[in-house]
Amino acid sequence: MDKKMNVAMKNEKTDIITVDKVSVRFNLSKEKFNGLKEYIIKAIKGKLLFEEFWALKDVSFHVKSGEVLGILGLNGAGKSTLLKVISGVLEPTSGKVIVKGTIAPLIELGAGFDMELTARENIFLNGIILGYKKSFIQEKFKEIVDFAELWDFLDVPLKNYSSGMVARIAFSVATIVHPDILIVDEILGVGDFRFQEKCQKKIQEMMSGGTTVLFVSHSIEQIRNICSKAIILEHGKLIAQGDVNEVCDTYLSMY
Repeated sequence: MDKKMNVAMKNEKTDIITVDKVSVRFNLSKEKFNGLKEYIIKAIKGKLLFEEFWALKDVSFHVKSGEVLGILGLNGAGKSTLLKVISGVLEPTSGKVIVKGTIAPLIELGAGFDMELTARENIFLNGIILGYKKSFIQEKFKEIVDFAELWDFLDVPLKNYSSGMVARIAFSVATIVHPDILIVDEILGVGDFRFQEKCQKKIQEMMSGGTTVLFVSHSIEQIRNICSKAIILEHGKLIAQGDVNEVCDTYLSMY
């Protein structure tokens, strides 16, 4: 084999995420109930009325290893639903998703946390949910709390934390290892600007180590600074994809 061709093949990035004609349908109740009893009676009699809602409709795209994809769209466009399907939280109604590698999802703030427990306890709880061994969490504990900058509140229940403080803990635990894929949904929009910059720097370090990132933000500036490519969702449909600056310009012209 030609030497130049061999080098080119080694440097060629492969698809790590494939979203193929994915649609997600939810059945929304069309009526209100006075209580659980009324709901159960109607359910037994088969008299519940539902309206179909398509959160995603025939969405297809590819993400190559090491790429950082920005996902743009107004509230209700289907961004969070898409991330849940990719991370395996939701099954698509039709279509398929192929993911090659480990995923660290930062999808819903506080997901995997028990708000009655302290931050210290939740670090271990969330770490175990993410698949870390207890010994590994113990080894990385100082590093996690140092990054979150929450030593003074370590033994305070999370129910007394602000959303920004919860975000710090969530981000610190999820990024203590370098997963193949990092999913970030609006989490950098919470908390102070200095910590947001710190998170951006951490993401960029992970990118340089080869981590693929899916990044949702209403901040066009963050999308431009962090991402290499972007897509736009509107009412569950993919309406634009490509170079991040071109897609951001399209988004700004639309909205």
